[in-house]
Amino acid sequence: MSESTPASRAKLRQILIWGAVALAVGGGVLGWQRLKPQGLPPSIASGNGRLEATDTDIATKTGGRIKQVLVREGDNVKAGQTLAIMDTALLEADLARAQAQVRQAQQASATVDALLAQRQQAVTTASAQVAQREAQLALVSKEYQRAKELVAQGFLPPQKLDEANAQLQGARAALSAARSQVAEARTAITTTESQRTEAQSAIETAQASVKRIEADLADATLKAPRDGRIQVRAAQEGEVLGGGGRVLSMVDLSDVYMTFFLPETAAGRVAIGSEARLVLDAAPQYVIPAKVTFVASVAQFTPKTVETAVERQKLMFKVRAHIDPQLLARYTNQVKTGMPGMAHVRIDANAPWPEKLAVKLPAEPAPAPANASAPASAPATASAP
Repeated sequence: MSESTPASRAKLRQILIWGAVALAVGGGVLGWQRLKPQGLPPSIASGNGRLEATDTDIATKTGGRIKQVLVREGDNVKAGQTLAIMDTALLEADLARAQAQVRQAQQASATVDALLAQRQQAVTTASAQVAQREAQLALVSKEYQRAKELVAQGFLPPQKLDEANAQLQGARAALSAARSQVAEARTAITTTESQRTEAQSAIETAQASVKRIEADLADATLKAPRDGRIQVRAAQEGEVLGGGGRVLSMVDLSDVYMTFFLPETAAGRVAIGSEARLVLDAAPQYVIPAKVTFVASVAQFTPKTVETAVERQKLMFKVRAHIDPQLLARYTNQVKTGMPGMAHVRIDANAPWPEKLAVKLPAEPAPAPANASAPASAPATASAP
């Protein structure tokens, strides 16, 4: 037997590599076909997933002790419904203190207003005294001029001129003192106005504290942000939680969907708004209508719990199909998230749905009370919306 050349060995390796690639791709396609329900036409793409919904945690804003929890797991609740109440004894004491501070600040402001009025009256009084001193100075000045003329003519002795001059100087001093009193009273007004501004700021600060505490008191009553069902009761009455501590978890049953994965060849033909059909493992006799609301723009690895080992080697696209909220509202008490099933998507809009995927829903249940819990042991056929 002749020895193989390096070129022939390289060619052989290339053939083996391409063969392995072909086997992997073929195995992936065959694996997806095995997982796809049998008997479906090529116009239908399928993937498995679980029913999901929007979860919301009901948590405390500030730390405190739980006083009451008014709902149980499984209860249906309405938006705005009170779910739990926190102990507010400390907040109520803080509110009383803040309200007292408001009253104190208002009283201080009233006192400053009265003082300001007194200062303004003092300015008026001092201004009147200035006018009086000015009149006296004018009179004394005239008397001084007359005394000066009479002394010069010899009708009065010189001491009369001295007396008139003393009265003139005294009147001038009194006028200066009166004017100083006016200036002092006006300065006092400026100071009092600053005090009034400070008093008003103290009132606003105390009122802001009252509003903050009132907001904390309002937040101490935990209410449902939307309609839904209580899924988890994470805390009990009497427990002390920190700020942000979870008390309850609820699920929005008006936003239920199934997330599943499709290979590139199928996902590339699925458009937003495409019709879908959901079949749950617990109720395979029912077919639930849905619509595609999301198709991933970037491929990703399929989760290990979804496909076979061969299929996990392929990149898949995440797809999400939502159930009509009006349909969900009719079967609220029967909707259960987390249930596994298959999602089927029509990738050819012109192709009809096969008979086995025709919409089939259970009999519509009678209306239930808003707070009625789901039955403890519901039949399997009631698990699908």
